Amino acid sequence: MIGKMEKIQKEYSLLEGAVKELQKNLQTTYLDALIETLENILDNNQVHVEDDKPDKKTVAKLKELYANSNIKNLEADEKRQVIQLLILKSYSEDKIQANHQMTPDSIGMIVSYLIELFADSKKVLTITDICVGTGNLLTDIYNNLDKQNKNIQAYGIDNDDTLLALASISTQFQKQNIELYHQDAIEELLIPKTDLVVGDLPVGYYPIDDKVSDYITKNNDGHSYAHYILIEKSIRQLKEDGIGIFIVPRGIFEVKESVKLLKYIQKVGYLQGLLNLPTELFNDKQSMKSILIVQKKGNNAKQAEEVLLGDFPSFKKQEEFKKFINEIVSWAKKNIYFN
Repeated sequence: MIGKMEKIQKEYSLLEGAVKELQKNLQTTYLDALIETLENILDNNQVHVEDDKPDKKTVAKLKELYANSNIKNLEADEKRQVIQLLILKSYSEDKIQANHQMTPDSIGMIVSYLIELFADSKKVLTITDICVGTGNLLTDIYNNLDKQNKNIQAYGIDNDDTLLALASISTQFQKQNIELYHQDAIEELLIPKTDLVVGDLPVGYYPIDDKVSDYITKNNDGHSYAHYILIEKSIRQLKEDGIGIFIVPRGIFEVKESVKLLKYIQKVGYLQGLLNLPTELFNDKQSMKSILIVQKKGNNAKQAEEVLLGDFPSFKKQEEFKKFINEIVSWAKKNIYFN
C-alpha cells in the first residue's frame, strides 16, 4: 500500500511536470503556469486556450497528465501539502520576495495546537487570517480543527491578487468553508468580527500614512510599522474575549517604538504570551520569529497571572519539546477563559 508521503510526492511530481510543460509553451512565470494548471484541473481537466496558446501538441500532453492526476481524490491536508510543494518550487524558480513566502508547516502546527488548546470547549469557531497570502497557515489550521469536529467559518484577507488566487484554488481543492477578500486589511473589513484572528505578519513599513491616521500604534513621524498596525487592526476585528495569535519578529518589544503597541494591547486587551519559535526554523538571527498571544477584553477574559514566556525547544529534542507543551497546557487551563 502506498504511503502518505509517497502519494504526495507522486502527485507533486506529476503536476510539476504539467506546470513546466505549460510554462515552457506560454513563456510565462512558474507561478502563473501553476495557477493556470490548478485552475484547469478544477475545471474538469479542461485546458484553457487563448490566442492558440498553448498549442495543440501541448494541450494533448497536458490532458494526458491531468488524466493521470489523483489530487482530487487525496485527503484535504494531502491536497494542501501537494499545493504547498508546488508553491515552494515557484519560490525558487521565480525568486519570490521574503514577505510573500508562506508559513512553514512546523509553525502552522504550533499555531493550530495553541488554537485547539484555547478553544477546546468551543464547537463553533470563527477565524480571520488578517494576511492570508497563499492560505497555507489558514488551511492548515482549518484542517486541524476540522479533525476535532469543530464547525468552522473562516475568512482570509490579502491585497495581493496572485497570492489570493493561490489561496482560493487551495480552499476549493480542500472544500473548506473559507471566504477570501481581496482588500487592504488596514481598511474597513467587509466581514463580521471573529473569535480568533491569526496572521504571519509582514515586517516593514506601511507606505500610506493617511490610511493609518486613526491608529494608536502609528508613528507620528514617517511611515508606521506594518506589523504594529495589523496587530491593532486584528484586535479591533476580534469579538470580546477573542484571541489573536500572531507570528512576529523576535524581540518585537525590544525597540523603543513598541511602547505604543504595548500600551494599546494593555488598553483594549491582555498580552497573554510571547513564545520564541525554534531557532532551527530560521536561516539567520534577523529572520527569527516568535508567537504573540493577545486576548481582547470581555466578560470572561482576564490578564494571565503570569504571562506565558519561553523558547520552544528544538523539534529534534522530543522529550524537551513535549515537556514544554505540557507546561503550556497547564498554563492555559489556569489562565485562558475563552467561551
